[in-house]
Amino acid sequence: MSKDQALAYQDLQPDDILDSVESLGLRCDGRLLALNSYENRVYQVGLEDDGPVVVKFYRPGRWSDAAILEEHAFAFELAARDVPVVAPLRHAGTSLHCHGEFRFAVCPRVGGRIPELDDMRLLRQIGRLVARLHLCGQTGRFEHRARLTPALLGTASRDFLLRRGFIPTHVELAYESLCRDLLAAVDEAWTRAGARELRLHGDFHPGNVLVREEQVHIVDLDDTCTGPAIQDLWMFLSGDRREQEPQLAELLAGYLEFREFDPAELQLIEALRALRIMHYAAWIARRWQDPAFQIGFPWFGTPRYWEDHVLSLREQLGLLQEPPLEWLPAQA
Repeated sequence: MSKDQALAYQDLQPDDILDSVESLGLRCDGRLLALNSYENRVYQVGLEDDGPVVVKFYRPGRWSDAAILEEHAFAFELAARDVPVVAPLRHAGTSLHCHGEFRFAVCPRVGGRIPELDDMRLLRQIGRLVARLHLCGQTGRFEHRARLTPALLGTASRDFLLRRGFIPTHVELAYESLCRDLLAAVDEAWTRAGARELRLHGDFHPGNVLVREEQVHIVDLDDTCTGPAIQDLWMFLSGDRREQEPQLAELLAGYLEFREFDPAELQLIEALRALRIMHYAAWIARRWQDPAFQIGFPWFGTPRYWEDHVLSLREQLGLLQEPPLEWLPAQA
């Protein structure tokens, strides 16, 4: 990442957005709507001769061109198998475009709503969708995308926060001790599960699903990676254990209609939740020089934030010491 790229990205202007889109031969009508995204810059752009498109400007330095193109290739594979994914549009033989200091992709706009997690019928439908995604994922392998591991999400996150001095002195010892015990428990769960790895969505949660007229669409493969199948399922579980087990039953009932599932992976649910909590804090810290993050997360870095963070990790350690969720057969 060059300094010019970083500065241009942080100062991305409407004219930059419209000029980039029109460099592909599309004619913009001037309508521009910023969409919710921190990692990248994403906009809905109106076109004169067609419906609006969604344009994603990639954060400099995060992914190589090869990794982005591998993400796009996975989306094209899924679409070719009739998996309802929002894949980027190709222009002049490629889906990754450059204009000035910017790298960007253009996707069709797909409307819809975020799924309601108390809709059990919809959870079963999401389970089917994830299984179909994984059937495609298991047919190949990534060469340039990340591999989801405790070291990547957990150890690296802890080390970054400590090395850069983000952890306040009054909780630093507790944080270090707790992370040591938590990562040991995560490693034990990983070993017990012995999960097979495959290509995943990687960040599959309700915000990356759109429901429209009974059809569920997958969006945003930006974090696609290699890892265990349960990674694309556990973020649809919410509430306490009593609430999560029926949700899990519906997800897996749908999943099993298309693909087998190894119940040993249930031991990874709380491990993955712990890693996500650790990674989330480090993600904000790594982006803290971006003004958008300082505006979007004004509470980050306060003593209260880190005290609550340590408490969350302590709760996760307790959950990792409990038996995994029980997989109960769902009603037909």
